[in-house]
Amino acid sequence: MSKQINVALVGNPNTGKTSVFNALTGLNQKVGNYPGITVEKKEAVIRLSRSLKAHVLDLPGTYSLNATSLDENVVIELLLNKKDKDYPDVVVVVSDIENLKRNLLLFTQIKDLGLPTVLAINMADRMSRKGIELDIDALEQKLNTKVNLISARKNTGFQELKQSIIDYQKISLEPCLNASSIDKSYFEALKKAYPSQDLYKLWLVITQDVNFGKTNRIRIPAQDELKPKSDAEIKRLQQKETIKRYQFINATLKETLTKDLALATGFRASIDRLLIHKVWGYVIFLAILFLIFQAIYEWATYPMDLIDEGFLFMSKFVGQHLPDGMLTGLISEGIIPGIGGIVIFVPQIAFLFLFISILEETGYMSRVVFLMDRIMRKFGMSGKSIVPLVSGTACAIPAVMAARNIESWKERLVTILVVPFTTCSARLPVYLIIISLVIPDERWLGLFNYQGMTLMLLYLLGFGTAVASGWLASRLLKINFKSYFVVEMPNYKLPIFKNVAYTVVEKTKSFVFGAGKIILAISIILWVLASYGPTDKFAKAEKIVTSSAEASMLSEEELETEIASYKLKHSFIGYAGRAIEPVVTPLGYDWKIGIAIISSFAAREVFVGTLATIYSVGNEDEQTIKSRMASETNPVLGGPLFTLASGISLLLFYAFAMQCMSTLAIVRKETGTWKWPMIQLFGMSGFAYVVALICFQILN
Repeated sequence: MSKQINVALVGNPNTGKTSVFNALTGLNQKVGNYPGITVEKKEAVIRLSRSLKAHVLDLPGTYSLNATSLDENVVIELLLNKKDKDYPDVVVVVSDIENLKRNLLLFTQIKDLGLPTVLAINMADRMSRKGIELDIDALEQKLNTKVNLISARKNTGFQELKQSIIDYQKISLEPCLNASSIDKSYFEALKKAYPSQDLYKLWLVITQDVNFGKTNRIRIPAQDELKPKSDAEIKRLQQKETIKRYQFINATLKETLTKDLALATGFRASIDRLLIHKVWGYVIFLAILFLIFQAIYEWATYPMDLIDEGFLFMSKFVGQHLPDGMLTGLISEGIIPGIGGIVIFVPQIAFLFLFISILEETGYMSRVVFLMDRIMRKFGMSGKSIVPLVSGTACAIPAVMAARNIESWKERLVTILVVPFTTCSARLPVYLIIISLVIPDERWLGLFNYQGMTLMLLYLLGFGTAVASGWLASRLLKINFKSYFVVEMPNYKLPIFKNVAYTVVEKTKSFVFGAGKIILAISIILWVLASYGPTDKFAKAEKIVTSSAEASMLSEEELETEIASYKLKHSFIGYAGRAIEPVVTPLGYDWKIGIAIISSFAAREVFVGTLATIYSVGNEDEQTIKSRMASETNPVLGGPLFTLASGISLLLFYAFAMQCMSTLAIVRKETGTWKWPMIQLFGMSGFAYVVALICFQILN
């Protein structure tokens, strides 16, 4: 049997740690959460040799082992807790060749924990361009470890890195800094009080608010010889430790690293002056968003049409070739249209993730964070709040988790409360289908598609509402706080195609399978409710319709449509829909839309799948979902159901309503109470109803 070891990837943010993880593991990755907390972890099992496997864990980015956020605490807890099943046999510290001095602070701390530690210096392909030379042999001697030059972009150096991991037991465990040099008398007292404990590990436990969850901690009785230090004294010793480490790092790099400044260019500074300019920075950001949404509509049209026609063909094929019965009806009228209502939007969602991934890979998103800090401060948040808000365009759940990086509790709470206003990918199917029905597919000035412009306005509306509600929440919440804003500007770099592809595939797959489970379950329930009725009117629908005076004037096709409509109206779902119709009619909706709205409180993307299922029940016309929705008539007002007034009303309702039970659950977990999720649910949904009502009454 092959032996398996644990390998932890650790590094500062923006060192390319995730790119290294992707290069090592390929598509073997699993994404989940650490037990008991909502911090995401990536892991994979790879084969290093015939007799050795490695369980590789990509830990959250951290600048040092002096944690300031919950994400950073995860790193410390794992490295200090030998009882954890993921406790590493070897740690790979990923650093950036251009920021080696800063990265080595974390490396020296981890090495001093007594763990075999490999230094992987990424972006080696930039060395010649930046005039950097590094004496690897000398650096290995100074650090007493194995050093590997790698390039995630060029995919070089990874065989050597794997060999270093295989030979991890040969790596010296000698520390870079003698802990006693921080404060000789204090550490001698520590050693005397706890002779069996590793001094540096003990020091980290003392200085950090580390939470080991359910791990049984051994209580060591207080020792008379050890006088506890005050918080101010602890901070002073931490600062002294950092100074001593940088003295060691400076001396090491002085002998091993040379940099010819004449070869370094001022490209980054020149671009930064433009991209974070107080005027042009915002103009460029809006222009980029505008182009993204235009491209989403333009490029995705053809694959979407193919998918729509494909699901229509599958539904028709199943209905014609399988024997009549409940199972055939369920598959052809329930499952296939329901799933098709989501799969049709895969091209546009994939393009959205593609553009977001490219912006992150190039280093531009950090500039957006810096740029938006000027605005966010005025609304009770910080520049760091922009990361959750931008992440919210994919999904509110990881966006709420991303708020853990915000040190101030008030700013973090405000950010968590307003994140659901940002337009997530679950809203995208609703937006796309409604926009295509009520906004003309025409161009302004012959260039800009009105539908793409509407989509961008909805994204800006969501972001603007989040910011405005943040201002209101920060005024209403009486919480004292101090706020500091520090953001790192990474170097600009061309996106690594493999990383972008991994992101698009993983995020799109997560959306489809995550939404697919819910949609499949709801589609089956809705089909049953729409295919059966509680009264004789449903059972005798055909007889009732054909015996009416108008039946003789209808063609065979029209008669079948009338029978299907009568059955649907008197089915279980028909009665339920008409019960809530008085509530939704003032918004311009019929009972079918009402049912779709209620079901979408489980997850927004269910809306289209619900309508697809409802419209497919008993309908044998060769029409796509979109054409069936376009042909619907308003039962109260007459005329088309989906008009500009009802369409804009529906778009605004979905822009503001809180329709995601998973997000509410995450907010409950992050805030520790149901108070805030309930405020979100009733506050946002009530606001959405009022806005949609006013909009329809004005436009109608």
